[in-house]
Amino acid sequence: MPHTLTLRRPDDWHLHLRDGAMLQGVIGDTSRTFARAIIMPNLVPPVVTTDDAAAYKARILSALPKGHSFQPLMTLYLTEHTSPDDVEKGKASGLVTAVKLYPAGATTNSHDGVRDMDKAMPVLERMAKIGLPLCVHGEVTTPEVDIFDREAVFIETVLDPLRRRLPELKVTMEHVTTEDGIDYIKGAEKNLAGTITTHHLIINRNAILVGGIKPHYYCLPVAKREKHRLALRKAAVSGDARFFLGTDSAPHVDPLKECACGCAGIYTSINTMSCLAHVFEEENALDKLEAFASLNGPAWYGLPVNEEKITLTKREEPVRFPAKIETGAGPVTVFDPLFPLYWDVSE
Repeated sequence: MPHTLTLRRPDDWHLHLRDGAMLQGVIGDTSRTFARAIIMPNLVPPVVTTDDAAAYKARILSALPKGHSFQPLMTLYLTEHTSPDDVEKGKASGLVTAVKLYPAGATTNSHDGVRDMDKAMPVLERMAKIGLPLCVHGEVTTPEVDIFDREAVFIETVLDPLRRRLPELKVTMEHVTTEDGIDYIKGAEKNLAGTITTHHLIINRNAILVGGIKPHYYCLPVAKREKHRLALRKAAVSGDARFFLGTDSAPHVDPLKECACGCAGIYTSINTMSCLAHVFEEENALDKLEAFASLNGPAWYGLPVNEEKITLTKREEPVRFPAKIETGAGPVTVFDPLFPLYWDVSE
């Protein structure tokens, strides 16, 4: 008999849906399994105001496949000119769940991000006052810092000073990739949590570089050494409520990945739960998967857990996922974990 695991319907606390034809092509892979997701605002142009967020939410909902139930949780893209009053209006309306800090140049469509944190302080002070979380892309972008050290330097030079200056500001450190990040979150007394992606639990930097350049494993923050991957796994399966799933699933069409200057991003929405079940089973921690995927995130964001449930079934033969999905924007390569997947979300 196949093994089964039933858990509350999961949420994705860090997701890129893009817009237009790409949104139409990828939304179903998320809404088929996940009840809610924190939606990233780094569109072109970015989602800066509450009105921008309302319009984007409407486009997401209109793109949902018929019969799918899904709640997009909207974020605003923090700039040096963001209005504190508009941010407060967004939270009061129930539309805005968080504000996202992109250091300028850190990742896809981040050129409008923050260069001078002092210029963003009026917004951050207001957020601390009203209890609106700040989601951070935790990397510095100064050229003298090695790309593999960006997260550790960000913690030391940006995040820790910010949290000392505004201890009441609630901060989600997104897509943690290092042991440094894990230890920093664990050492915090309050108001700090972290999301961990599917792919960073599975690949280290060898996946990108060994045997030739493999662009579909290139992401930002970039995958790090094996010791960091193991630290992420330990945190994810620990049951610690400060760590939860944020896939950072980020679709790019193949021509923009497979070129001389390829885009950063890995598409995992379609097979995340199968990958996670494999990882948690390897760690003898299947009993902790529900906390990571379904419970810890709602607790952090002050939302109810989902009443619906899903069942994962372990098949005798590998589950077949497409190597690519076709979207109106072009083909998108699906994350290959480099091992067969046997766990499947049952229909």
